[in-house]
Amino acid sequence: MTYSTPLRETDRAFTQLRWATILFAVALITHGADHLRRGMNTVSSTVMTLGTIQMILALATIVLVFLGHRAAPLAAIVIGFVSAAGFILVHLFPDWFGPLSDSFINPPESAKVNGFSWFAALFEIAADVIIGVAGLRAYRTQAGTRS
Repeated sequence: MTYSTPLRETDRAFTQLRWATILFAVALITHGADHLRRGMNTVSSTVMTLGTIQMILALATIVLVFLGHRAAPLAAIVIGFVSAAGFILVHLFPDWFGPLSDSFINPPESAKVNGFSWFAALFEIAADVIIGVAGLRAYRTQAGTRS
């Protein structure tokens, strides 16, 4: 796969990807704020490591989108859908995954999960799917403009 065509500011799909990226960034900050509120010691080192990797890749995706880089749509697709799946597994499944879990289903009181935690996680998941879909649209538009 080659990415010979950069995104153009005039493309509708590019504009949608930028707006989706803004929403994604706000959701990322909201979810991060909840983890700070709850305390970083409420999650396992595995979840902390995976979250840090996700944050780095998310920030890289945001930068690629706002630079109009030709790899931005693919980055949005990957970070969006992989993050959505990851957050669903980590937060919305019961504590079946041991160190891969920060379950909001019957959490211990020490996890400090509240309504804001649920909002932040669901907002993040929705924003992940939205940026993934916007990335798909931009990728298809970009592929259609290749020479």
